[in-house]
Amino acid sequence: MFNRAVALMDLPPGLEEKIRVCNATYTVRFGVRLRGQIHTFTGYRSVHSEHMEPVKGGIRYAMGVNQDEVEALAALMTYKCALVETPFGGSKGGLRIDPREYDEHELERITRRFAYELIKRDLINPSQNVPAPDMGTGEREMAWIVDQYARMNTTDINARACVTGKPLNSGGIAGRVEATGRGVQYALREFFRDPRDVEKAGLSGSLDGKRVIVQGLGNVGYHAAKFLQEEDGAVIVGIIERDGALYDESGLDVNAVHDWLVKHGGVTGYPDAGHTAEGAVVLEQECDILIPAALEGVINLQNADRIKAPLIIEAANGPITAGADDVLRKKGTIIIPDMYANAGGVTVSYFEWVKNLSHIRFGRMQRRQEETRHQLLIDELERLSSDRGLGWQLSPGFKEKYLRGADELELVRSGLDDTMRIAYQAMREVWHGRDDVDDLRTAAYLVAIERVAASYRAKGL
Repeated sequence: MFNRAVALMDLPPGLEEKIRVCNATYTVRFGVRLRGQIHTFTGYRSVHSEHMEPVKGGIRYAMGVNQDEVEALAALMTYKCALVETPFGGSKGGLRIDPREYDEHELERITRRFAYELIKRDLINPSQNVPAPDMGTGEREMAWIVDQYARMNTTDINARACVTGKPLNSGGIAGRVEATGRGVQYALREFFRDPRDVEKAGLSGSLDGKRVIVQGLGNVGYHAAKFLQEEDGAVIVGIIERDGALYDESGLDVNAVHDWLVKHGGVTGYPDAGHTAEGAVVLEQECDILIPAALEGVINLQNADRIKAPLIIEAANGPITAGADDVLRKKGTIIIPDMYANAGGVTVSYFEWVKNLSHIRFGRMQRRQEETRHQLLIDELERLSSDRGLGWQLSPGFKEKYLRGADELELVRSGLDDTMRIAYQAMREVWHGRDDVDDLRTAAYLVAIERVAASYRAKGL
């Protein structure tokens, strides 16, 4: 995919190679005493590009973690950050572990030891390398990491900025948990704002009433499906999970399915929809929008020609293999690429990092001042109406909404919406403006690689 894009660019070969390769990958093997014996774990932290610092990227816990995967995901982070204009280079980390095999106390000891090994080499540092949650990790693990960093760097006033995705009480930010799913929603909204894009997908109208199938109801899939259903009128007709899939042409209740999944560990037995044990088959059902939101490679050469959705948005990293991507593009399927579609997480991580460095909550300085200014306007309108007998009346609910100043969550959502809109518009301009670009993924790579190249040129490379 990188090669397809750079073939359309005029980059010097040396610069092209510099952008392509990973700067460095650190492999660590550390021991932790658990259950009366020492267990050795293998972890990685890869830095793809330091055209901007710090570098940014999640830490995942999974048995499939390996050097190639971590390096590929670090590269994706470089391009993702460049595309949405967050001032980071690309990095990624991973620990080869099945977190379900350990209790919370054991996981904390493992996480702290892994963090210790990375911190002492500046592979976790507010100004050099800032991790975040990924598959198998979350707020809890980030809280352990930030505490470990603070213990080892007792005089670093910016210690809380060493990781993002933290709980609110550890320096996190409102809206971070929902951020990636919310970003998927904003991406689809921007897609549907341009009739040319909608027509290319063979669709019409808005998101309202569009039939959606979601693969993976984890954090990203759940929030994307929930917001699309509740706020945009989309109909979630299929939900695919590890133990099969649910399908209902009239629509599924996303919150009810999620509650069942949390309680029972799967969708089997859910009473209000048809269940099939062969979840992958539901990927191939008729729908308007398909949202793969879990694993890599779920759409591949084995099933690509049977995918019927005219529009696919990649909420997961790499859910469509390169071979499947070719098949789908030839069929005319529109793919909103992962590099853009799931960038909501790193965008709000950027806001969290800025919040930690500024040491103040967003909205704290201006919220009440906004409310006071708005109150002046409302008071004046009401006075004019009363004095002149005009009989004006404000619409029900308008006064309350207008008078409320923006809190941190509203500001985060506003910033995310703006970021997703501008990034999509940059892709759209290339997609519609160049005859040699026929898909959004190539457009995204062209925009991102050009920005990385510009950074290297500015450094004198």
